[in-house]
Amino acid sequence: MMVNSSSRFNLMNGRIRFLRKLICSFLLLYILPYPLLAEVLNDTTFVTLKEGTNMAAALSPNQQDIALDLQGTIWLLPVNGGRAKAITDGMGDDRQPCWSPDGKRIAFQSFRDGYYHIWAVNRDGSGLEQLTRGVFDEREPQFSPDGKYLIFSSDRGGNYDIWKMDLATSELTQMTTDLGNDYCPAYAPDGKTIAFVSERSAAPGIYQLLPDSGEKLLAAHAGKLFAPSWNKLGTHVFFNAFEGKGSVLLDIDLRHGQTIRVSVESEDVFPFRTSWFSDREFLYVADGKIKRKSIGGEIRTIPFEAVVAVTTPNYERKKYDFDQGMQKPVKGVKGLNVSPDGSKFLFSALGDIWMLERGKLQPIPLTNDPYLDADPTWSPDGKTIAFLTDRTGHMALWLHDVASGKQRELLKMEYDINYPAWSPDGSRIAFYMGDARNSWGMGTLQSVEVKSQKVVQLHDALFVPSQPSWSPDGKTIALSGLHVYSTRFREGINKILLLSLDGKEDRFVSPIEERSLGMRAKNGPAWSPDGKSMAYVQDGLLWVIAVDKTGELVGPPRRLTNELSEVPSWTADSKTLVYFATDTIKQIRLSDGKVETVPMQLNWEYKQDNGNVVIHAGKVFDGINDRYLTNVDILIKNNRIQEIVPHQSGRAGKLVDASKKTVIPGLFEMHTHQHAMTGEKLGRLWLSFGITSLRETGADPYDALERKECWDSGALIGPREFFTGGLTDGSRIYYGLANSIHSTAQLDLELDRSARLGYDMIKTYVRMPDILQERITRFAHSHGIPVSSHEIFPAMRYGVDAVEHIGGTSRRGYSPKITAPNRTYQDVIELLVKSQMNITPTASLQGGFYAMAAKNPNFYDNVQFNTFYSKEYINTMKAGASQIEKRLPGYLTNFHQIQKTVKKLIDQGARVTAGTDSPFIPYAMSLHSELQCWVDGGVTPFQALRSATIWSAEAVGVSQDLGSLEAGKLADLVIVDGDPLKTIQDAWNINMVMKNGVLYTLDQLLERP
Repeated sequence: MMVNSSSRFNLMNGRIRFLRKLICSFLLLYILPYPLLAEVLNDTTFVTLKEGTNMAAALSPNQQDIALDLQGTIWLLPVNGGRAKAITDGMGDDRQPCWSPDGKRIAFQSFRDGYYHIWAVNRDGSGLEQLTRGVFDEREPQFSPDGKYLIFSSDRGGNYDIWKMDLATSELTQMTTDLGNDYCPAYAPDGKTIAFVSERSAAPGIYQLLPDSGEKLLAAHAGKLFAPSWNKLGTHVFFNAFEGKGSVLLDIDLRHGQTIRVSVESEDVFPFRTSWFSDREFLYVADGKIKRKSIGGEIRTIPFEAVVAVTTPNYERKKYDFDQGMQKPVKGVKGLNVSPDGSKFLFSALGDIWMLERGKLQPIPLTNDPYLDADPTWSPDGKTIAFLTDRTGHMALWLHDVASGKQRELLKMEYDINYPAWSPDGSRIAFYMGDARNSWGMGTLQSVEVKSQKVVQLHDALFVPSQPSWSPDGKTIALSGLHVYSTRFREGINKILLLSLDGKEDRFVSPIEERSLGMRAKNGPAWSPDGKSMAYVQDGLLWVIAVDKTGELVGPPRRLTNELSEVPSWTADSKTLVYFATDTIKQIRLSDGKVETVPMQLNWEYKQDNGNVVIHAGKVFDGINDRYLTNVDILIKNNRIQEIVPHQSGRAGKLVDASKKTVIPGLFEMHTHQHAMTGEKLGRLWLSFGITSLRETGADPYDALERKECWDSGALIGPREFFTGGLTDGSRIYYGLANSIHSTAQLDLELDRSARLGYDMIKTYVRMPDILQERITRFAHSHGIPVSSHEIFPAMRYGVDAVEHIGGTSRRGYSPKITAPNRTYQDVIELLVKSQMNITPTASLQGGFYAMAAKNPNFYDNVQFNTFYSKEYINTMKAGASQIEKRLPGYLTNFHQIQKTVKKLIDQGARVTAGTDSPFIPYAMSLHSELQCWVDGGVTPFQALRSATIWSAEAVGVSQDLGSLEAGKLADLVIVDGDPLKTIQDAWNINMVMKNGVLYTLDQLLERP
């Protein structure tokens, strides 16, 4: 039988693959616990880690082994280095190991159940045991020298304090009680004295807790401190301090009463305990390496290798239809609420206010304009509707008379207004006013008298609060607010916050203690008109609870639904609640639980230009090649590119003369968060900077969907939106759009919503346990959509597609991707390169925006920036750099390290896309600062633009239609002045923008409708 060269090649490759897999199987037997073998043998790449970013190391009592935490796994390593062996499975974010005095057990903090608890394991990986339990976090464990106790820090006392566990009885004892956070405890060799870090305001620093005489300050220090550790004689205490420019190791010499620096100038010391070989020789981690050193002596590096498995996702992606011709049901239904008599329903959709009458399928529009109209709400008598609109500039409060249809402006404030709520007597409307930054819903609670228009401030600014709800007597307002566990970490849970308008103190109450309410939007608490109950969303379901006239809870919670439920509102008789069940209006009668569906029919269709357009382009960057096509015609029919051919005069179609300009693909913003308070101008703002597609990585799903449908239908002008719902988080949350998941049943409800609403991705957030993230990933991939998070490992082992931020929020208090001075080491680079997990580093968020402003004297003169943003906002941004540097030392001085990392990632073949986390820095302009700071750090303009075009389209899953200028693709493109492949700043010299075949000049985008 003849075998051709291709078959021979394939046969040889097959044998090589088989042998490689066989070898890898034997290798895995050594490096991974048995339960993981089956999981990783399919479609696996093995990565050898030789450095660690923010890893901790602990020397065994016999000084023969090192326990190492590396990317959330505990490893065992010979003291002189070599191959490390995993002794935990990598699914618990296991960190900061410490040895029992007999060397048989290793304790560590682990996030396995969604809280940080103390766990222990035998040195051979057997006998895994959970030692602490509950709804609080415990961190930084250490055994007592006699092995009878474990000390650790915990927030179970209202902030972080030092606690001790009796290992024989599991009894817990609180050791410190100061209002400042106390953490990172360490036993002295005598087992009687404990050193710890304290943030107490009177004198922050390193303290010692003495058995008889209480607490004593060892060393005052105002920096960010970690990990005190005693030498074997108890004469020295080492600790870590981040001092802005660098992270250093300091030595408190107790005999001489002085503190000196031990680490060398260039070292990046990690924030974990040192271990001691003797009273002078110690083990520590810095610069991605394990190091051994004597006081005043030379450094010796202990080499190691740890092999991990990663998976590059391979699944069928979601199919998109971007073409006109098929009606689509409106799913972006926002702010549903029922009329007092129960006969009508209000909501916003497609940028307008709609009213649906019971018994009719088709709602009628109450507004029909090119502005954003939102947040409709009925007056108690049902005669008037309050709503928000930006018809006269920013979001103002308007009234609609139901009988006549007449509308008038009631109130326009200095800043945008949000979440109006009528008082029970109809005389006042409560609302929140934003600020100049208008970031994610910070709001000052105010009220306006409807007759006099007199405004009264009811409360200071609140962090992303929910819709307010009045008590029937008008003396108390209830809302959902964040209640944090400590000032050390920002996370907490949503509780009912009761604000007394007669000057009494604010009160938090919770239907179920230590269980978060739903997203802080319009999910309750909603006070019943008779004052006897509150409705709210928890665990994704609708509940009611009995309250007294002040809002205090006086009965047990009662669950009303078994389906995902949102935005509850009451009829005037307090007998019926209306809610939104994922994508359907429903109502429930409280007396017997009868549920009724309210049908509705409302559709939309893509807006596109219908006709032929010829763009004569002097230069074309197609998104793929690093050289221009020159003097060509881009032939467009309807919304798609037909051909790109050499220029020829007289072609049929509308001519766009760009013969002296450059045409590039429409840009992608790959990380942003938006909200309706920004108004209709937001869409024009994006397009004016050449951004025709964006990826919204966390939002109220109905807010995001309304925006998406507005822009795609042409109801408002704006880019394409690829969206997800709320930040899918764990037991604790922070942002108002975070969704606290407490069970797999609740998670399944949320996953079902993602499919029914057509999410383009799922974003898991910082408190999501690995085991649930893996479940989310499998579901998402089965529905063709990607998953992203702040995590890299073990996320990339089970195929998570993307990671946000090279830094960003971390539940640990430090990042596994970047150290305090912004350095990233071989483990992170190698994992990202080998797994091909897409990273959006948001470098401009972490200093790049202000760094570029400092280098470009004309940075803030950009015409789009000055058109869309107020002078106050611009001045705030100009002053921001110095303020941030004071609050976050090293923010700007260490930024060049992030630039080095971005360049290294791209040069070594990682998938890197451009995004910014706006509005923390300005929408749209921030994307250009991102590209500029990449190039400033050595990335070529071609690489930067490729990341913002075709690579972004590939990450989103739409590269068949978007991301490059090729025949058959959608006509999303930007015409600019200049040469952006030479000078990246020319990319914001926008002349015209086309989205879906519809062409806009810059002047058209800058002008209000």
